[in-house]
Amino acid sequence: MGEVTQLIGRAREGDRDAFDRIFELLYPELRQVAHRRLSRGSGNDLMATTALVNECYLKFLQRETLTPSDRGHFLAYAATVMRSIIVDAARHAKTDRRGGEAEQVTLNSELIGALPAASDEILAVHAALEDLGRVDERLGRVVEMRYFGGLEDEEIAEALGLSARTVRRDWDKARLLLAHALRD
Repeated sequence: MGEVTQLIGRAREGDRDAFDRIFELLYPELRQVAHRRLSRGSGNDLMATTALVNECYLKFLQRETLTPSDRGHFLAYAATVMRSIIVDAARHAKTDRRGGEAEQVTLNSELIGALPAASDEILAVHAALEDLGRVDERLGRVVEMRYFGGLEDEEIAEALGLSARTVRRDWDKARLLLAHALRD
């Protein structure tokens, strides 16, 4: 049993030092996951990598108990938490972009309206992913861990108890379904 798995066991029993040590050990990995998601080339300036990891830590702290059983499950759960943080940030950015309390000014520019905002892309993927999850929960989890968590096939396979080959097939199937859903 690895150190992280042992620490998760202690953290589930309420040991706050073990919980902090888990994040200390996995921090570089969590930053890498966050960075991969936030630097996808979508012009995403919703938040910085460090902010996403720190928000993830705070969300974990808000929970009464730690449910993951090992490193893979912990990273899969972190992907879910990061997804919720990114979607919330996208919703907030979309609200701010619509002006909130600000005075509305009309610009006469065709180009501005033609560029999709990162928040629009994230919200569209989130909605399509929710629909996919209702049809096939496992496909939804695979996409969530890969798109929002930035996990690799082997990490997803470990977290879901599947083979990497099954994860690749699920990913291919989910991509086709999501591409169809996002075109409409």
